[in-house]
Amino acid sequence: MSDKISTLVNLISPKIGSYGVYANDEFFAPLERMLSETDPIFIPDKYDNHGKWMDGWETRRRRTPGYDWCLIKLGCPGIIKKIEINTKFFTGNYPPYAEIEGIYSEEQPDENDENWKTILDKKSIQGDTVNNFNAENESIFNWVKLKIFPDGGVARLRLWGDVFVDWDKISKKQILELSALNNGGKIISYNNAHYGDVSAILSYGRGKNMGDGWETRRRREPGNDWLIIKLGKKSFLTKAEVDTAFFKGNYPESCSIQAINTDDISKVKDEDWLTIIPKSILHADKVHKFSISTKFHNTEFSHIKLNIFPDGGVSRLRIFGHI
Repeated sequence: MSDKISTLVNLISPKIGSYGVYANDEFFAPLERMLSETDPIFIPDKYDNHGKWMDGWETRRRRTPGYDWCLIKLGCPGIIKKIEINTKFFTGNYPPYAEIEGIYSEEQPDENDENWKTILDKKSIQGDTVNNFNAENESIFNWVKLKIFPDGGVARLRLWGDVFVDWDKISKKQILELSALNNGGKIISYNNAHYGDVSAILSYGRGKNMGDGWETRRRREPGNDWLIIKLGKKSFLTKAEVDTAFFKGNYPESCSIQAINTDDISKVKDEDWLTIIPKSILHADKVHKFSISTKFHNTEFSHIKLNIFPDGGVSRLRIFGHI
């Protein structure tokens, strides 16, 4: 097992369908930039019609009492556990305080709805810094509201937590993409992820470009690269897809998929994994569809291991089955 462990999902990531709905002010920089999965950048000589171009959400200088705020819709309900308020490159224009609230609502909530709950009480934040906090409320939310006091800019907001799926409402016959971030799938270990954002491999849709996927460095030693996924729920698996969209000169020569049922992945040995998709040739920029042998259809699995030989890039991995 690698020491590169990712057990929480960024619940406001566009990769799971989250998006900014409203901001009371976006004069210098739009809300959508704050939700980007890429790290913020600074371009010294870049200006637009409103002034200095900044990579984040930035409001104008407030001349009246109050605060600025924005509303974000989560792509799926979740329980927030860790918070990052990143003010990178905002030095003289960051907000000195921030507060976050959450709500569960089937419709867009009103700013003053009495059911808003505090996720992060009003806290002091620093400029040009990744400000880290623990969530103060682990209820299930699907809307969040960020307040900044009184105004200013935030480069990135990331809310790390667990996707919530009400499995009791899902038919045991329904075929689902059990590896998907929106269904609680998560990457828990990998040996290398030199390029891109590894979680993109479990997001919806096809990749938008070569950076929208999992890509390892060029391997110069024997062996192969791999990652391990915890499925949203222990399930019976039927098929898989490996998509190499946009990977043309750097796709893996081949891949295999293994599976296991365990409550403690840290105790699993290499020989414990069952190969459900044998080593198979891959091609550039293509969706590869695989059927899982019927001999495994009555075996419940909790984790998947994707092996790529020897290295390269995969845009999406999809594992299908039923609970």
